[in-house]
Amino acid sequence: MGLDASTMEQVLNRAENLPNIRSLIVMRDGEELVARRFHGGAALDDTVNIKSASKSVISALVGIAIYRGTFDGVDQPILTELSSHAPREADPRLSRLTIGNLLSMQAGLERTSGDNYGRWVSSPNWVRYALSRPFVEEPGGAMLYSTGSTHLLSAMLTEASGRSTWALAQEWLADPLNVAIPQWERDPQGIYLGGNQMAMSPRGMAKFGELYRLGGAIDGKRLLPEEWVELSWKPQTASPWSGEQYGYGWFISDAGGHKLYYAWGYGGQMIYVVPDLELTVVMTSTTDVERGGQHIAALRNLLAEGIVPAAKTGGSF
Repeated sequence: MGLDASTMEQVLNRAENLPNIRSLIVMRDGEELVARRFHGGAALDDTVNIKSASKSVISALVGIAIYRGTFDGVDQPILTELSSHAPREADPRLSRLTIGNLLSMQAGLERTSGDNYGRWVSSPNWVRYALSRPFVEEPGGAMLYSTGSTHLLSAMLTEASGRSTWALAQEWLADPLNVAIPQWERDPQGIYLGGNQMAMSPRGMAKFGELYRLGGAIDGKRLLPEEWVELSWKPQTASPWSGEQYGYGWFISDAGGHKLYYAWGYGGQMIYVVPDLELTVVMTSTTDVERGGQHIAALRNLLAEGIVPAAKTGGSF
């Protein structure tokens, strides 16, 4: 199976000329075929900040929580766990918000990302602040990408289980996958930030991508229901910026004519999964990349114009 050697040499040369890339891992059918560091990047087994690719990890934890009975399902109203944090005179629409609305970024609440992020994380109670944002869309309406939504999921996990999101991540993902997920930023109430600042190694990211590529079971262990992977990769809405579809914590697109599912962290912390080519590709980058630059597009081009054709041709690389 493998990858075409001449095409992959071109990919690696192109990657070397991207000043912000730090690592590239290409796995095919479970075999690590490419594992490269660039420009002084961390060792491939050392953890790096995966930024908003954390949202895909939070989605996995929610799926496991449903599988284990900690949550009822994606239609569970969020106030079943968070009513004590809701504003006293809450908009009636808040009672209609569900776990699924948060996962798909269709809460309708004013965003806490982008220009609003600083005000949110400077507030004394991040959960209450997110719940008190005004509705600018109806629940289940247009996509409003907001880290506050995934933080509410982290708070729900903590409330429902009586354990921290980090402890759940250890038991449910890190330990069975044999990857490191160290403790990360917490809000003033001690709730681990849902959807940002989590760290994994590039190889750990690749294992997480493989878990989804394989339908939720890896190394003989089922961690996620296969139905959850399918649901996570089912389009729920579309990004107002890129136009690409979004499921439950995963973006959905295509690469070289093949279906692509990907986790996306700020600056270019990427987990790409192309199931029909049995590909899982990880790219990490410096987090100092400016918004609106061409780096993300360059990473996607490495995949679509290089790695996918190399996989389609096959070879000994």
